[in-house]
Amino acid sequence: MNRLGYSPEELARSPYARYFNPQMAPLPAHVLDALSKGCVARELLPPVAEAARLQQPGHTILENGYTIMADGSARIACLTKMPRVTPEMWDWWFAWHGSEGLRYKLWHPLAHVDVGWADGRSDLAGYVGRTSNIVEYLGSACLNIRLRFVPPGELGFDESALAASGEVVVCARGGLAGLPFDAVWLVHHIRPVAGGAEMRSRFWIFGENVCLRGLRGGLGRAIGLAVSQTRRQSGAQAAELLIHCAQEMNHLAAFLPDLYAEFGPASRRTA
Repeated sequence: MNRLGYSPEELARSPYARYFNPQMAPLPAHVLDALSKGCVARELLPPVAEAARLQQPGHTILENGYTIMADGSARIACLTKMPRVTPEMWDWWFAWHGSEGLRYKLWHPLAHVDVGWADGRSDLAGYVGRTSNIVEYLGSACLNIRLRFVPPGELGFDESALAASGEVVVCARGGLAGLPFDAVWLVHHIRPVAGGAEMRSRFWIFGENVCLRGLRGGLGRAIGLAVSQTRRQSGAQAAELLIHCAQEMNHLAAFLPDLYAEFGPASRRTA
């Protein structure tokens, strides 16, 4: 049965048990500040069509916050500062964690329930082009999510420039499992900084982002937009996702270097 946490048996036998820590650190001050301000002006968070602007040097005018658009869609931004972490560690993590629920629970021990690749493989052949089936809590709602990882170039990123600068961009398209619609875009841009790395996360949810899966063009978007009006987002829902992102990214970043050293490609231990 899917459930939160590790059982006593899993704590005793799992090779990852020492990394499972249900005591999560408080939210960073910059995230608390963003939450205290509530919804921001819509112009401060660009649409997914402008996602590749993240590749430009420096920071955007708003790195933490959320807004609700006129069509009922939500846009969320979150910055995570990660001492000792490298972008390469996150690139490895996105392939490694998706094979097993016990790995996924390390990321957010108070919200992550289960995960598995739709192709049934458990190898480390990467994550781009694969679909992850996720069970997790967002606030008090337990969701079954279908997330398909796509190449950064699909959203306009220059992949050659990313590789040259040691940056990683994780892009995915997803929605609720069992429904024929994609409703979410997400981007995690990880770049090296002094002493470690920083992750700049962006989410675009429902509204104009909804499309009938497999039906490209105006018709798919028109059908998606009609469906999205039944699931208009609220400021509270956007805030829940900002909180969730800040919690999981900061929590994992605290021990990712040690996890990577023990199970990453330079180690002979993989499980």
